[in-house]
Amino acid sequence: MPTHAFPTESTTLLLDGPAGALETAVDLPDPDVAPVPAVAVVCHPLSTEGGSLHNKVVTMAARALRELGLATVRFNFRSVGRSAGAFDNGVGEQDDLAAVVAWVRTQRPEAALWLVGFSFGAYVTLKASAALRPQVLVSIAPPVGREWDFDDVQPPSRWLVVQGNDDEIVDPQAVVDWLDGLDAPHTLVRMPDTGHFFHRKLIDLRGAIQHTVKGWLPAASA
Repeated sequence: MPTHAFPTESTTLLLDGPAGALETAVDLPDPDVAPVPAVAVVCHPLSTEGGSLHNKVVTMAARALRELGLATVRFNFRSVGRSAGAFDNGVGEQDDLAAVVAWVRTQRPEAALWLVGFSFGAYVTLKASAALRPQVLVSIAPPVGREWDFDDVQPPSRWLVVQGNDDEIVDPQAVVDWLDGLDAPHTLVRMPDTGHFFHRKLIDLRGAIQHTVKGWLPAASA
């Protein structure tokens, strides 16, 4: 598969991944937004439960960052949409993420790497952070206390965790207790009256992300 240059306008493409093609959507800030030298790779929720790059939380998180000047890259993990391969419970999916990040860093070497994940995507980005070393990590409803192992995560010092207080999938208190037990700086935003999928709370999610990360932005590009 040919190597794609980083696009100069929003588009979809197929990247070469470890299990075959990875369906990818690259979106650039609107023309009236000053771009900043950073690219956010955004990861979707559980593949076997309908998670994809089109998930509303994923698209809202990406939109929130584009409004601050970042380019965003959403992609489907193996087995989802046009991405090849079989579901691998977060192991192979970390390899998928690494392949997308390698492409971003090759094509945009000057750009800071931000990783964003929702639910299962939060797990994948957290487990991959030690190897990928993002400048910023955003974890939305990380599925702590479920079947995935959150031991030995190494998030960056700029780490935002957003958790709904009425999450019906992830125990909010389990997330709080897990964070309290980590020796890692973080910013936790707890959203009241908010379930796992942020129904009727997507605008609030956008505000929570933007309010926290705007202080972490690199200087705007010339």
